[in-house]
Amino acid sequence: MVDEKGKNMKCLTFFLMLPETVKNRSKKSSKKGNSSSSSNSKLSPVCYEIITLKTKKKKKMAADIFPRKKPANTNTTAVQQYHQQNLNNNNTIPAPNWQGLYPTIRERNAVMFNNDLMADVHFVVGPPGGTQRLPGHKYVLAVGSSVFHAMFYGELAEDKDEIRIPDVEPAAFLAMLKYIYCDEIDLAADTVLATLYAAKKYIVPHLARACVNFLETSLSAKNACVLLSQSCLFEEPDLTQRCWEVIDAQAELALKSEGFCDIDFQTLESILRRETLNAKEIVVFEAALNWAEVECQRQELTATIENKRKVLGKALYLIRIPTMALDDFANGAAQSGILTLNETNDIFLWYTAAKKPELQFVSKPRKGLVPQRCHRFQSCAYRSNQWRYRGRCDSIQFAVDKRVFIAGFGLYGSSCGSAEYSAKIELKRQGVILGQNLSKYFSDGSSNTFPVWFEYPVQIEPDTFYTASVILDGNELSYFGQEGMTEVQCGKVTVQFQCSSDSTNGTGVQGGQIPELIFYA
Repeated sequence: MVDEKGKNMKCLTFFLMLPETVKNRSKKSSKKGNSSSSSNSKLSPVCYEIITLKTKKKKKMAADIFPRKKPANTNTTAVQQYHQQNLNNNNTIPAPNWQGLYPTIRERNAVMFNNDLMADVHFVVGPPGGTQRLPGHKYVLAVGSSVFHAMFYGELAEDKDEIRIPDVEPAAFLAMLKYIYCDEIDLAADTVLATLYAAKKYIVPHLARACVNFLETSLSAKNACVLLSQSCLFEEPDLTQRCWEVIDAQAELALKSEGFCDIDFQTLESILRRETLNAKEIVVFEAALNWAEVECQRQELTATIENKRKVLGKALYLIRIPTMALDDFANGAAQSGILTLNETNDIFLWYTAAKKPELQFVSKPRKGLVPQRCHRFQSCAYRSNQWRYRGRCDSIQFAVDKRVFIAGFGLYGSSCGSAEYSAKIELKRQGVILGQNLSKYFSDGSSNTFPVWFEYPVQIEPDTFYTASVILDGNELSYFGQEGMTEVQCGKVTVQFQCSSDSTNGTGVQGGQIPELIFYA
């Protein structure tokens, strides 16, 4: 294509000259073949028609046209170098045409993450003494967060080159920036709560959801109390409910964890009020005293009896001391010094006197949790030559579709009258022992099942097979299950069973021992 001055023009659109115009111009050229060059240079305007080529094929994005693959050997070193620079603070890309190394806008945008190149704002992140200066690009940040959009382009936007953010940890802020720039979620157990705070503060909902999912999957008795406190702060009701499920079922483990002492006073009160807390009251009492000692340190108080009682305040009366076993009260709470002499006397009278005194403490026992039983056999039987126990292992594998907490097993007893058994029970996942206990139980000669408990309930994750095992020692002839089921619906929980290679005494899906799983859900 030639312009009116005879110079070449570069164009990305295709044009088509109209046939009529071409014909007329040819005639005019033949008639004026002997004209001067000056007249030839002043040609009449040419008419063009823009042709739009239609296609049935769907438009492809850059990522579809250029699938991700390893760069050629000549560029591998350069790409790795840029990636390494990208991880470091305040590094620029000095090489020309770095854009050509990345086929998609997502990858090119990711190069700008934590990079001073073209940065038009900087953040000083972290508390005094632990700050880090991080570069940013207003356009990218505004696209990823409505808070950044208002900060940089809103009606009250301030044109600052440096913004201080003292309430966010640098590692958490970097994790949020990485999501905004790279569309990548990089979470770690030690920074996920801080990242959730940053995502909530700057309204990055998908990152916040990912943080909550991460916390739910890593939830255990050790961190449940801390996460409960944080979930209330962040207004995450689903996470709060999950925390309560763990705290209720594994209350004693949760109360004895180090994280319990890190909770705030409001969370402490909510736990002490909990009706479904599945724990002995002496454990609740000792946990409250441990919290009070740490709280004294936080308030820079000497951890005396008086100061412990002071920081506990009215929460002390939420501990249901009158519901303790008498031995626990006499050997524990009564000698702790935390109670006044009058309170101690009144509680002793509460245990022994017919006319009980009025107490400030809650005197009604907690309801706790009601265990559910999953029975996997449709019938049971006994014969003269089985079921025998000579140190061999009875074992079965199971999986659930919802998180539950296995509290123990139901076992068959003697078929030849009453007898006592010694039972070693184990719960394993991929060969790793999650819980075990050695205890005794008495069977009365009936075909009933008899519970044997773990010391603490064991958390069971969904869609994973676990191995339940028992080694019994006692009367060699006992009842055994028949007509076993591979799948059992127990309330809202579906349990699947399969044979275990650990079973050396004949127990399997169709018959044998371990007729029941006892669990909280």
